[in-house]
Amino acid sequence: MSQQIDILKKQRLAILNQVDLLSLDQLNYIPIGFNNNILWNLGHMVSTQHGVCYKPGTILPIDQVFFDAYKSRTRPEKIYTSDDLSAIKALFISTLDHLDAQIENGAFSNYTAWTTREGFEVRNIDDAIRLLTLHEGIHTGTIMALKKLV
Repeated sequence: MSQQIDILKKQRLAILNQVDLLSLDQLNYIPIGFNNNILWNLGHMVSTQHGVCYKPGTILPIDQVFFDAYKSRTRPEKIYTSDDLSAIKALFISTLDHLDAQIENGAFSNYTAWTTREGFEVRNIDDAIRLLTLHEGIHTGTIMALKKLV
């Protein structure tokens, strides 16, 4: 496993450990001043991994409905269930393992460069992983802030 993927995996396992004892009500709670909740942030991290690493128009390793529900510029549109939580937990680590295997197999040798809304140029899968690590750090902070308010 690449070092960057290993860092992401450890970070995600730590996040799951932090929220493991929270109830569904707590995971769904949206405090005043926030647009989303803990569960949405977890799903968003999985969705963003795919939005950053895979080319637009390619078949994603996750369900398109899942991707669309948690992608950038969305917000919780429902009260999430225990099934939603289970799905997110299952994808939280397995998608990183899948990504790592694809990197090892050279699936990203023809990565299409793109630029983020903030102006960061993502030239290859290594840049994408670095951007993903930054993004996940931001959402880890958001989750920790939300946890204090639930």
